[in-house]
Amino acid sequence: MNKDVFIIGFMLFALFFGAGNLIYPPVLGMEAGTSYPGAIIGFVITGVGLPILAVTAIAFVKNDARELANRVHPTFGIIFTSVIYLAIGPFFGIPRAATVGFEMSVEPFLTSDTSSIALLLFTSIFFLFVYIVCLNPSKMVDRIGQYLTPILLISIVGLIVGGFFLLDSPQASPINKYQESPLFTGFVEGYLTMDAIAALAFGIIVVNAFKERGVENRSDLVQATLKAGAITGIGLIAVYSSIGWIGTKMANSGTYTNGGEILSAAANSMFGTLGALLLGVIVTLACFTTSVGLIVACGQFFAKITPISYQWLVLIITIGSFLIANQGLNTIISISVPVLVFLYPIAIVLILLTFLHKLFHGNQGVYRISILFTAIVSLYDGMAEFGFDMSAITPIMEKLPFFQIGLGWLLPAIIGGIIGYLLTKNPSKPFIES
Repeated sequence: MNKDVFIIGFMLFALFFGAGNLIYPPVLGMEAGTSYPGAIIGFVITGVGLPILAVTAIAFVKNDARELANRVHPTFGIIFTSVIYLAIGPFFGIPRAATVGFEMSVEPFLTSDTSSIALLLFTSIFFLFVYIVCLNPSKMVDRIGQYLTPILLISIVGLIVGGFFLLDSPQASPINKYQESPLFTGFVEGYLTMDAIAALAFGIIVVNAFKERGVENRSDLVQATLKAGAITGIGLIAVYSSIGWIGTKMANSGTYTNGGEILSAAANSMFGTLGALLLGVIVTLACFTTSVGLIVACGQFFAKITPISYQWLVLIITIGSFLIANQGLNTIISISVPVLVFLYPIAIVLILLTFLHKLFHGNQGVYRISILFTAIVSLYDGMAEFGFDMSAITPIMEKLPFFQIGLGWLLPAIIGGIIGYLLTKNPSKPFIES
């Protein structure tokens, strides 16, 4: 069993270790500066801890995340799961992967005047090949991934080692949001990885891998998944904390708009143009396999719940991803933040309720009202992040505990769970029927 745990743990690491996730820790490091230790701890909680818990939560159900979300209501289950696939797929995840490849392999060698045209050409070629491969998904992508992930990891290790010896700039002072509460600011920044909601989508892969190896008992399945997750977590913590530390060393070396630019500049500073180009090519190839995997997963999911064929879905998802990718990485990040600020608290509460399921005997009212109260607050946070005028209800929201650190949804979630339990505990007060 220990061998299987290690094998599946490394497989899970490969699933999470998408090239897109490399762009966030360097920005956190650069902005947090001397407050970096607290900030990276908060980032790791949501960027590593929650995804591991999410995968483990899937071990509690027989099928996939839809069954988990169905505990709230079947309609919620289909909508929430669909939104998850859209977020990690054509809306944010896939376009982000393509633009990260461009930012790290092509843009460093361009002038700003030619950048938009170059992005159009790059994404046209990128998504053409992605589409061709997705029409006939085979083990080829898995085999490429098996080689690319170790190569990418070796490249990142080289960057990290070089950083320790070749980057000697002092850490800068933290920007405003990291001065007072670096831990909780890092916690919210961890939403950007999208790994917790992605884990809800592909957690079934890990569960099935253990089932194929003869692990059928639910408690054994949960324990095995947690052990594999621990191996994955150690690897991700090492990578995220190290490249975040590189960000702290690059704060005084220039002005950067995203993590891709920071890593490219660091590689160029340490190893020259050839080093930056090599890292960019490797990251681009990793982004390619990530994009293929996400399009295939989205295509297969939506083929199950809609009358549209897999082939047409692949075409639609590819075109949608291409159009969004050409808005540029910074635009994708800015639009994704409000959506993730809305989605993540709901996902967190759903995951935690899964672990507490037996404590409240699976009472559906607990799921429903806890998620409802969470969604009300997180919807406010998302709309405020998007720039909507929320001044009419802001004074009310500001009275919530932990509101200032982005956790205003926490107490409403707890109160909602208690109310839901009390409403449905008494048979004379039945809750809404499914």
